[in-house]
Amino acid sequence: MKIKNIHLLALVAMMTLAFGSCNNKKFNVSGNISDAKDSTLYFEHMSLNGPVAIDSVKLGDDGAFHFDGKSPEAPEFYRLRIAGQVVNIAVDSTENITVKAAYPTMAYQYEVVGSDDCKRIKELAVRQMYLQGRINALLQNSTLGLEAVQDSTAKLLEQYKAGVKADYIYKEPMKASSYFALFQTFLFGNMGALIFNPRSSEEDVKAFAAVATSWDTYYPNAERGLNLHNIAIEGMKNIRIVKAEQSQKLDPSKVSYAGIIDISLPDSKGTVRRLSELKGQVVLLDFHVFAQDGSTERIMGLRDLYNKYHARGLEIYQVSLDSDEHFWKTKTEALPWVCVRDENGLESQPAAQYNVQSVPTFFLIDRNSTLDKRDVQIKDLDAEIQSLL
Repeated sequence: MKIKNIHLLALVAMMTLAFGSCNNKKFNVSGNISDAKDSTLYFEHMSLNGPVAIDSVKLGDDGAFHFDGKSPEAPEFYRLRIAGQVVNIAVDSTENITVKAAYPTMAYQYEVVGSDDCKRIKELAVRQMYLQGRINALLQNSTLGLEAVQDSTAKLLEQYKAGVKADYIYKEPMKASSYFALFQTFLFGNMGALIFNPRSSEEDVKAFAAVATSWDTYYPNAERGLNLHNIAIEGMKNIRIVKAEQSQKLDPSKVSYAGIIDISLPDSKGTVRRLSELKGQVVLLDFHVFAQDGSTERIMGLRDLYNKYHARGLEIYQVSLDSDEHFWKTKTEALPWVCVRDENGLESQPAAQYNVQSVPTFFLIDRNSTLDKRDVQIKDLDAEIQSLL
């Protein structure tokens, strides 16, 4: 009996120890960031609501660092950051990850050991940087018009997505790197957007759905998996709406004979104003939110341009995306140019058709009603307007 009791007590002790250790499992991230003495290295959790600082360290001569945290039940994302230089990390269970890099090239020139997912994330980060470089080169090419830049950018994005889907997302959808790929972004001038766009691309929605389904199997009830499902479902709804609208017979009166996408919206007096009616003039098409910080200064700048060039043929067609109609009317009652409002606000169809990712954004249209350039392509607005007048 005594021997059995001793064995039983030992078994209970072992189970208790095992249970306690399961609840206290940790992951470790350590390494060296050289050439960064006295710099502060931040360790941040990339939550669904954005980065959250967890820890930080002031680096010494050798750049050594060590961070740890409670092991997640499903893959989670973190990053090491010095100023604007970032190394993205995926953590799964009790990994010990080692990162070696040098500042200020740590974002793309680093070594990572201990995690295959982190290695794949590095590959994706390098691919994205190469893509961004090619997009930047298009924007800086003064020989290309707006339409050519947009078409070429769209082709680059499709090529990028095809490669990433084949090499990562559809190959291993359960991996943290596949989740990471879905949320990569690119910059078009000063406007940022997701490379995979589940709001308007049926193929991109399929990619989100594939990863969501896989995470259901491997990480049931994980918050990130549920988030993917919500995104995929919302995307499918948007695609159905777009298809339904496209299948309807198009009203010929809404089709512009010019080389622009026509806009037809009411001004503050309720009069419908059409963009195509301004053919023969140089038009600055502006998407604006009057309730946004900096609006007053920007309107003053537009007024200066209008006063300087209106007599020579410049017109401004301004689309307000303000949600408060009364506020908008108050702000625009003294403006001399065409100012209309889309009651759908940031869900504006004209804004989507012109690929407006952020406001304020403007475009220049020549006298033949052909899109000339958008703001990110213009270095000297005065010179561009004068060249079109």
